[in-house]
Amino acid sequence: MANQRTGIPGPVTNKGLLSTTVDDASIQAAIQPWIGMEFYQLSRGKQVAQVDILDLGSQQIVRESQQASVQKLGATPSDLCTVSYCTLDPTFRFSDHIAGDSDTLFFMPENTEFDIFVPAGVQTTYVTFSQKSFLEGVRTLNPSDWDRAPQKVLSIHAAHKNALREIIDPRLTLADTSAAPEVSPDMSAIYGLILQTALQLATATRPGDLKPSPMERSRAFHICRMARTFVEDSLAVNVVPTIVDICRCVGTSERNLQYAFRAYVDMSPLAYLRLCRLNRVRAILRASDPQTTTVTSVAMQFGFLHLGRFSLDYKRVFDESPSVTLAS
Repeated sequence: MANQRTGIPGPVTNKGLLSTTVDDASIQAAIQPWIGMEFYQLSRGKQVAQVDILDLGSQQIVRESQQASVQKLGATPSDLCTVSYCTLDPTFRFSDHIAGDSDTLFFMPENTEFDIFVPAGVQTTYVTFSQKSFLEGVRTLNPSDWDRAPQKVLSIHAAHKNALREIIDPRLTLADTSAAPEVSPDMSAIYGLILQTALQLATATRPGDLKPSPMERSRAFHICRMARTFVEDSLAVNVVPTIVDICRCVGTSERNLQYAFRAYVDMSPLAYLRLCRLNRVRAILRASDPQTTTVTSVAMQFGFLHLGRFSLDYKRVFDESPSVTLAS
């Protein structure tokens, strides 16, 4: 049922989410007021798009499944940048960029005019961030490439783009309740996880670059011991540190941290951090009463929001399920 004044279809809401089918391109723009823009329908179709939105206040997550082709024109406001991706289509255009392959991400900075063509059948997803916060993060991870704030849309090759999709998609799915997380984490946890994943993708170091020499091992050991201490101290007070936090504490870039951890434990710092978190969960489960503690609550306490993957990783490392650990 449409609102008499705006014509906006009545949304389906669940846990703070909004999901709606729009039949007018102007409505598709109106329900995204954080960016000033105009939509123009360019192909035939009674229904223009299915739009799913999660508004976290300081961050918005939007997925648009186009049923009719549209052109989007507008400009980002100050201190708002976006990271976006789309399903692959050779005619999709983001200003002067195309989605060259399935691993393409787009970064759009603040105060940037855009002109986007989205063909019918394409699904686009974008996340908004405070540009100040985003730039602080990427400059900590990769200061050389992000020393200057971008002045236009960037196309980024992100080999692990699905890591972002796997966080976002379950939280934008309303119709299929079985796809929803087992327990809804607080909004700040979702925000932090999405931001850190986007930062990682925007600054990812190519695997071929990771070739530490013997002369780097002494410095690598010092860096990693500092990082290890910081991680242990953080987890001990139930704080999940990020790679940005570690780089800031140690005083190094993500690239140097990658080199160091390859020499230290032959894995990436992100993989090492995940294992530290898994070990911390195991220690708590072993010491807890199964009558008053749940696996889900402990897992989420240490940032494991994808519970199915957490259980698989836990069993792969410890050769038993987390529920068995808690019960023993």
